[in-house]
Amino acid sequence: MAPLIILLAATAVVRLMDIRREGRGAPWAHALRYGLAAMFVATGGAHFVGMREDLIAMVPPDLPNPGLLITITGILELAGAVGLVWRRTTALAAACLGLMMIAMFPANVYAATHDLVAEWTDNLVPRTILQIVFLAATAIVALHYFREDRTAPATDESRVNADAA
Repeated sequence: MAPLIILLAATAVVRLMDIRREGRGAPWAHALRYGLAAMFVATGGAHFVGMREDLIAMVPPDLPNPGLLITITGILELAGAVGLVWRRTTALAAACLGLMMIAMFPANVYAATHDLVAEWTDNLVPRTILQIVFLAATAIVALHYFREDRTAPATDESRVNADAA
């Protein structure tokens, strides 16, 4: 439940700052990208501090070297958070994080079906609903920024680079 609270709180704070600075016309995707970044910093950090052993236990036994897998996914989550904040990589980071959540979902299923859950929101149905919310958030950000990138006017530098190619 903590990731959802972090996502909602950070998104709300950035949204309020956007409204104060730019008015109501500021896109929700801007605030949502920062909410996702905050969430992935928290969840990525948990791969190293606090919940590491619990996360290792969630890895299905058919997968090799659970500790290494948790380290790799933690690094990817932290890198994805940075990618969300860096505007040039926002769309790609959001899309990759969404795909990673899909790839990691079997660990959530394994944990829920093998009594490895810590709180009621880790049970299969609530966890699935949370995953859908997180996936929707990454999809909204990815689509918004992919569209924005495609419709942005070309700068003189990008025209020179395109002509050189």
